[in-house]
Amino acid sequence: MFERQERMAILLLVGVAIAVIVAHAVLAGLGKQPFARPFTNSSPDGELVVVEGQIDQITLIKNGGHMTLSVNNLSIFLPAQIVQAVSLQKGDRISVYGIVQTYRGKKEIVVSAAEDVRILPVKSP
Repeated sequence: MFERQERMAILLLVGVAIAVIVAHAVLAGLGKQPFARPFTNSSPDGELVVVEGQIDQITLIKNGGHMTLSVNNLSIFLPAQIVQAVSLQKGDRISVYGIVQTYRGKKEIVVSAAEDVRILPVKSP
């Protein structure tokens, strides 16, 4: 049916496919935590960062249903589909994973999934 070289090529392709599937499963299981860096003012656009802090201000954007949060004097942008999936209030302590982006000359964090926003327990004094 297949010659020896063709069988070898098919086996190699199947092996590579299995390796890619396993790697995908492992990386998906790890999540974004191992790959994110804490945000600094020198974080470049496109970098995956994590920010933790208290929500100082929440602004709902009228067109599109998006939301911006102010945390540690930094703007965090939540697209409409994420806004619908999370319930946030001013004063909540949150941890957010997102991509750094410059918008109108200021750095902001753009969140891509609802699971990238976590409400943290309030610190006791």
